[in-house]
This record gives sequence, C-alpha cells and structure tokens, in this order.
Amino acid sequence: MPATGIRHLGPPVQRAGKVQPISPAVLVDERLVFVAGQVPMRDGQPAGEDIASQTHYTLDLIEAILHGADCTLADVVKTTVWLVDGQDYAGFNEAYARRFPAASAPARSTVIAGLIAPVKVEIEAVALRPAR
Repeated sequence: MPATGIRHLGPPVQRAGKVQPISPAVLVDERLVFVAGQVPMRDGQPAGEDIASQTHYTLDLIEAILHGADCTLADVVKTTVWLVDGQDYAGFNEAYARRFPAASAPARSTVIAGLIAPVKVEIEAVALRPAR
C-alpha cells in the first residue's frame, strides 16, 4: 500500500506491449510532481533524428504529463538529462533554452550515458505544483 500523500499519475507505462513497473509521474503531498524519465519515442521509433527535435519532443511529453498534474514547464524546479553523445550538448542546450529561458531555468544535471531506447536524450523532471 502506498504511503499517505503519494499519488501515482497516469496509466502504467507500456513498452513493447508490456506493462512496466514505472509510473509516468508521482504526486507527493499534492505539491511535488516527479516525472519519470521521458524519451523521444513515437510508435516505437525515435521522434526525429537530430538532438533539437528529440529534445523538443521529450519536453512536449513532460509538458503533457505536467498538465495532468495542473502544472506547466514554468513549475519545473529540477531536471536530470542524459545525453548519449557529448557532441550533442550544444544542440541540446540550445533547444532546452527555448523552453527554459536562463532567467527562470530549473536546476539541472546533465550526464553522458548509454540509454536503453535508441535515442539521443532522456529527461526527467521535478515540479512544484502551485498552491491551491
């Protein structure tokens, strides 16, 4: 049984037709929204070939999940980013800055690592839901 104050948002994640032990997002005490790592996959294929299009698509996915928790990208306080290739950093950073301007950008960690999906980027986010 989940602890009091924890609510799982969205349907369970499915990959290759199988339900995975992953929640798209978890809402804690009606304020903190933890969005699971999102990858730019559409219909089993990478959504775009370049880092900019993959970054925008991934942030669109995060934005949609946040919307379901009554949040926007402006509510994001922290992101963790995994890039497969360090050569993509500049292109990623440029695309990311279009969605998170420097003056209001969340804290961020960026790591170079291999990914399970055949994509260039994975992003997870933490948002602070506006008080009600």
